Amino acid sequence: MLEKIITLEDVSMVDFLGIHNSNIKEVAAAFPESKIISRGNEIRIQGTAPEIIRITDVMDSLLAHYQKYGKVTNDNVKGYLNGIVKSPVANGEDDDDVIIYGNKGLVVKAKTPNQRLLVEQASKFDLVFAVGPAGTGKTYTAVAIAVRALKNKEVRKIIITRPAVEAGENLGFLPGDLKEKIDPYLRPIYDALDDMIAPEKLKLYLESRVIEIAPLAYMRGRTLNNAFILLDEAQNTTPMQMKMFLTRMGPSSKAIITGDKSQIDLPKNLKSGLIDSLTVLKGIKGISFVELDGSDVVRHRLVKDILAAYEKSEQ
Repeated sequence: MLEKIITLEDVSMVDFLGIHNSNIKEVAAAFPESKIISRGNEIRIQGTAPEIIRITDVMDSLLAHYQKYGKVTNDNVKGYLNGIVKSPVANGEDDDDVIIYGNKGLVVKAKTPNQRLLVEQASKFDLVFAVGPAGTGKTYTAVAIAVRALKNKEVRKIIITRPAVEAGENLGFLPGDLKEKIDPYLRPIYDALDDMIAPEKLKLYLESRVIEIAPLAYMRGRTLNNAFILLDEAQNTTPMQMKMFLTRMGPSSKAIITGDKSQIDLPKNLKSGLIDSLTVLKGIKGISFVELDGSDVVRHRLVKDILAAYEKSEQ
């Protein structure tokens, strides 16, 4: 009797093995002549060579399914065992609007024409500006594009940054050190990542700095190579900060800059680095500019009306 060990890396055990290992028990029941044991992050298969090959094929399909969809159900296992469902790798079919399959099977899609344009431009250009009002999915879509690039091994790391500018509040009065003061400003980033990456894997990525989330000030002096870099809330950068950020890009990096020209929190005497860059960089080959508007709002239906009312008032 032969034995093969499959080591599961960067996998949520509950989402892959099922509750009480129900998925692996289903596979074991289909191969009564063999023995399949799950322990920790290892699956031990004992049996004849032909049986081990068949079981390994099923396990490879299940792992490919997990990597694509973020979860394996008992019905999925039965489908692969019965040959009803093809492996996602072999099948090769996909929805054009799907950016990634997130945590627990969440499907992250481009929901509007301009979001789809952002996804398309990010695949063609190394530097993309995505400008639009609140609720248009700029940040969420940009994070999804970056996670997809990391998942597809197009980059080695993701760096997400924001300028630390108060929106009517004062950082100095918040408790804790600088990181603890900044983290609330980065909460939307963490929320997006929570949707897209399994908790265990996200924790590992953050601890190993494969995914780095930091205030813009931490970018000074660095060269960011082989990375996907996101600058969020770029309307709150100064022209010097924007120039500093743009010159951090290494030869194998890609960057998306998101911002909202209507929500600038800088002091009145300071010019926005985002607005400045839209003029300065216009016409440079290799840079794409994507404008999102009220038609791209994917929040509560009232948000579109609220944005329109404020725009009318400001005019």
